[in-house]
Amino acid sequence: MTTVLICDDRRSVREGLTRVMSAVAGVQRIDCVAHGDELLARYARQSVDVVLVGTQRAVPTGVEATRRLVAAHPQANVIVFGAPDDAGSIAAAIAGGARGYLRWDASRPELVAALAHTLASTSVPTPRVPTDPGVQLTERELQVLRGMSQGKSNGQIGRELYLSEDTVKTHARRLFRKLGVRDRAQAVAHGFRRGLVS
Repeated sequence: MTTVLICDDRRSVREGLTRVMSAVAGVQRIDCVAHGDELLARYARQSVDVVLVGTQRAVPTGVEATRRLVAAHPQANVIVFGAPDDAGSIAAAIAGGARGYLRWDASRPELVAALAHTLASTSVPTPRVPTDPGVQLTERELQVLRGMSQGKSNGQIGRELYLSEDTVKTHARRLFRKLGVRDRAQAVAHGFRRGLVS
């Protein structure tokens, strides 16, 4: 049986995620906290199997809560959740020690897979797994991925690399296909896990 702790400063998000998690087989207990201080205090009193931490664009609280919890409790299994196009927050949280991430609109099977893989001490999978784990990105694709990991738009990446925005989008589509991901956030998270970006 799995115990889950949810941390997000929005009550509606906490309640919504609690409803979804309650329907996942094997989840025994779900607790919620609103802030990083509460998260640290609650985890110190009673550790849980999985911690879900919400992230928001340009709001550092979720990322900071993740960093503080993992620094104090390296064994904590943290999954961040947020908007699929918020690559900056997701990348920062993974760099801070999160095991993986989920999109806001993750399906129940994706939630179940994330919990199972986290408890099995493996990386949280992206919804689609590349068929060839040894696939190599070109130097240009790596440059685009690094730009994404810094939260830059396609236009910003293009200006830095002297490429048109359409060309950047083409490289992005190719690297998404190679990595078996669907969007920027998944690509950045996958890049951090594989050591492609840092």
